[in-house]
Amino acid sequence: MPEVQDIKKTTIFEAPIQKVWKVISTAEGISEWFMPNDFQPKVGHEFHIQSPFGPSPCKVLEVDEPTKIVFSWDTDGWIVSFFLKDLDGKTEFTLIHSGWKDSDDIQQKANEKASVVRDRMNGGWENIVNVNLRKAVEQ
Repeated sequence: MPEVQDIKKTTIFEAPIQKVWKVISTAEGISEWFMPNDFQPKVGHEFHIQSPFGPSPCKVLEVDEPTKIVFSWDTDGWIVSFFLKDLDGKTEFTLIHSGWKDSDDIQQKANEKASVVRDRMNGGWENIVNVNLRKAVEQ
């Protein structure tokens, strides 16, 4: 069975890295552009993201201020990574959503094939990163 490709979104924000970091590394910041949560930028911290399917258990895996945050998301093996790169007052931001199973595997909460969920979430991340997060960091 084919594996599902990672979702990757890279964009440049007209905002300094510290401002972007604050918006992606605090519960308040993440709530503003993604979903309600009780995130803390501490390795090992267990938290929940309040998704449309109910609370998703998550765990912080890596924190390297101000360039990287990695956390596990939900129970299907997903890993979400944020990478930041300082570009002289601007910030290059990359999101990678990995940990997908084979394309025909059923994702429990959505009750859909991984390939279908991935395509739906690819579009969702596009909007979340390029509209919601951009607005949060550039305002």
